[in-house]
Amino acid sequence: MEKVVIVRYSEIHLKGKNRGYFERALIINMEKALKGLKHEIIRQSGRYLVEGFDGAETDEIISRLKKVFGIHSLSVALKVQTDMENIFKAAESVCGECGKFKVSTHRADKAFCKDSMQINAEIGGRLLSKFKNLSVDVHNPDFIVNIDLRENGSTLVFNEFFKGAGGMPVGTSGRGTLLISGGIDSPVAGHMIAKRGMTVDCIHFHSYPYTNMQARDKVIELAKVLAKYTGGTKLYIVSVTRIQEEIHKKCNGEYMVTLLRRFMMKIAEKVAIKNGSQCLITGESLGQVASQTVEGITSSNSVVETLPVLRPLCGFDKDEIIERSRDMGAFEISIQPYEDCCTVFLPKHPVIKPSLTSIKEEENKLDFNALVEEAISTLEIIQL
Repeated sequence: MEKVVIVRYSEIHLKGKNRGYFERALIINMEKALKGLKHEIIRQSGRYLVEGFDGAETDEIISRLKKVFGIHSLSVALKVQTDMENIFKAAESVCGECGKFKVSTHRADKAFCKDSMQINAEIGGRLLSKFKNLSVDVHNPDFIVNIDLRENGSTLVFNEFFKGAGGMPVGTSGRGTLLISGGIDSPVAGHMIAKRGMTVDCIHFHSYPYTNMQARDKVIELAKVLAKYTGGTKLYIVSVTRIQEEIHKKCNGEYMVTLLRRFMMKIAEKVAIKNGSQCLITGESLGQVASQTVEGITSSNSVVETLPVLRPLCGFDKDEIIERSRDMGAFEISIQPYEDCCTVFLPKHPVIKPSLTSIKEEENKLDFNALVEEAISTLEIIQL
């Protein structure tokens, strides 16, 4: 009797002739997630088994695999050779000693001498005899003893399903660059796009010494959280201190946020293209702050010449975003009170609906391209 983890995939089932490509990507990501733990991944029809691991590391394996996009569900199972005595011993091990239960059998091995109903009846009857505080309830059981007879002569017995991350394996939908701040929204945006199979790099803008190094460290921690779901990420860090000083010195302060946003988008586009990204990703949610009106988004978007800009949170309200942030494990980091660059030289009354004409008039007071290149020269790369 061997303890194994059953891994069932999500949307890969729908992928027809390209299914093998997605399956291979999922295996690569599972291997990354389990790096450092003794294990072996075995492919079975429509699922994988993780075998050969130390039983004491079972919870760690489940915890890591829950963060792998493309996985629908997981179960810890006992694997035995297919005969009724072995199956009963495994069922006895996973069965609770009291409460209402039922036995559910899936018989992929059609050559086995008993059908599913016969197996259910025999194993259920023996469990009732063994545990006097059990009763059968096939409609509303407290738990289910699942029995899965495989074609290769082995049987998997388990009683619990763990929900996986769902979505598509990271690496199957191209590469994008996420503009990540120290707030709640942008890590959630990166998580949502990664769930659709995209490899996500991150770019962060800081204003040291106006912001402290703790703000920078906070973003690194947020990127590390995201990296647990993406199999790793690159974090590009760029200083926009000089840009903000120039805007503050030469431009109408009410346009600070919008002008800074345009610089960020242009810098992000240049860095993304150089590093093979095919789009930009932001955490903007329509109407949430002054720069996230339709006019503000139009203004910042217009400076991006080549790449599409994805905004997965655009229709979400703050409560929905916070819930997702908690679920992915980023919220407690995001609410740490370290300010990011967007709070530097913040005007009392920022322009909410800037016209592109007025923005360009303000921008013409600056040497835009030179400031962009100067900022890119400060680029720092951290591999997470």
